[in-house]
Formats: sequence, structure tokens, C-alpha cells
Amino acid sequence: MTEVQTSPAAAPAAAGPSEKTGRRSHRREAAAGWLFVLPFAVLLVAFLLLPMAYAFKISLYRSTLIEGEVFAFFDNYKQAIDDPLVREGVVRVLIFGLIQTPVMIGVALLAALLIDAATSRFSRFFRLAAFVPYAVPVVIGTLMWGFLYSDSLGPFSGLGIDFVSSDTVLASLGNITTWQWAGYNMIVLYAALQGLPRETYESAKIDGAGEVQIALRIKTPMISSALVLATLFTIMGTLQFFTEPLILQPLNPGAITQHYTPNVYAYNQAFSFQQYNYSAAISFLLGAVVFIGSYIFLFATRKRSALQ
Repeated sequence: MTEVQTSPAAAPAAAGPSEKTGRRSHRREAAAGWLFVLPFAVLLVAFLLLPMAYAFKISLYRSTLIEGEVFAFFDNYKQAIDDPLVREGVVRVLIFGLIQTPVMIGVALLAALLIDAATSRFSRFFRLAAFVPYAVPVVIGTLMWGFLYSDSLGPFSGLGIDFVSSDTVLASLGNITTWQWAGYNMIVLYAALQGLPRETYESAKIDGAGEVQIALRIKTPMISSALVLATLFTIMGTLQFFTEPLILQPLNPGAITQHYTPNVYAYNQAFSFQQYNYSAAISFLLGAVVFIGSYIFLFATRKRSALQ
């Protein structure tokens, strides 16, 4: 009977000093990565997740004079769904978004295409000029336009046009948001245009395509992902419409009511009528509308972009 001997080479080799050093280096790199992420994680939890959790908690309660805070489950949400003022505000921002979003994205795309096609030394100046309104705080920009819309102080006071009447205030608010955010969307689209291969343009020019044909049939389809992203951000911002109507409300409280948008209504319910529980429920319902609207848009455009 022969005895089979295992050679030393066949035995599992023990971890050498270099392998142990590599593992320690990997652990240090992982720890360093978590240390870099830690400040953001702390701020995220402290200023977003915990306030949202607290707001959701109080949305499930109802304040009464006799019993104090009483657990109401989803009664506040049912009340918000049945509230005609909430529905009126939601319908208003939906109409606003259906008109505002194409206009803003169209202006941003046109500006991005023009700046991308420009070869003069002034292209940087035009790019900066288009982006400057985004750098202005929303409150300051709205106050500036409020002075321009004023009947007594504005430059259009002699024309007899009331820019904050019930018939025109929505268009006036749309003008402010377009002025404020079109530059941001332009930068997003312009950055996407800068990443396109220039050889494609040269081939199109050799085939006889003009600048307009290149812009519409080559550049625009090739930045469809950036267009979808910019449109998604615009939809989300439109459904959360708040600052502009709140700042302009003193100009015409009859046209810009306390329930003009769901966000304005929730704000007034909380800080004017101390209905914090009901205000939190309205806010979470609005968040659900934003999520559903964004998902529907992404689902409808999934075949035209790389965003899945």
C-alpha cells in the first residue's frame, strides 16, 4: 500500500506580509471614504430625514381643545383630499406646469444651441449673462419683478396693464420663473452639447446640412437625456411652486389667495392658523403628487433617453 505524500507546494499558502499589508490598506481606504461621507450623512439625517419623519408623525395626529393631540391615522389626508381648496391649488399648478415647462425648456434649449454655435469671443459673456439670473436669490428676484409689476413704481405703470390681476398673475409668475431658471437649464443643456463629437457636425456639413438642420436633427436628439433631466427638474419645481406667489401676494391678495398653490396653502395653515397636523398632511400629499408626476414623465420618455 503506497502512501501518498502531499508536496509542500500543494498546501495552502499562508498569507504573506504583502497580502496583509494590502488588506490593511484597503480597510484604511474604506474608513477614509466613510469619513468623507460622514458630514453629508449627518446633515442629511439631521436636516432632512428626521424632520420628514417628525412631519409624517404629526400628520397622523389631530390637535383638539379637550384631549390635546389625538391619533387620527389618515383622517388628515382624507380631509386634504376632500378639501376643494387643495384640489384648486393642484389644478392651478398643473395648468401652470403644462404651459411653463415647454416654454422654459424651449428658451433654455434655444439659448444653449445659439451659444454652442457661436464661435466669437463673446460666447462666454452670453453664457454668463444667461446664467446670472439663476445666481440671484429667488426672493430678491421676485421682489425686483414685483417693483416692475407695480402700478405706481414700475416702468409699465402708464400702460394701464395690471400684471397681478386675476387674469394675468399666472403669466406674470411664469415670466419670473422662466427668467430665474432658464439659465440653469441652459447650462445643463450646453454642457451636454459640449460633450458631443464634433466630427458628426462636420460630416453633416459635408452632406449639405445647414446650421438649423444640424441643431434640430443632430444636436437636439443627441442630448435627449439632458433634455429629459432638465424637464424633470422643471416639473418637480413647478409642482412645488411657493416662493414667487408668496412674495407677490401683498400686491393683490384677491388674485393671489392664501390657497393659491398647495405649498402656499400648507404654509398658511401652519403659520397663520396653527393647523400644523393638517399642514403636514397636505405637504406629504403634495410630495406624493410630485413623485407620481415625475415617475409618469420618466416612464413616458424612457425610450427616448438613457434615464431608466
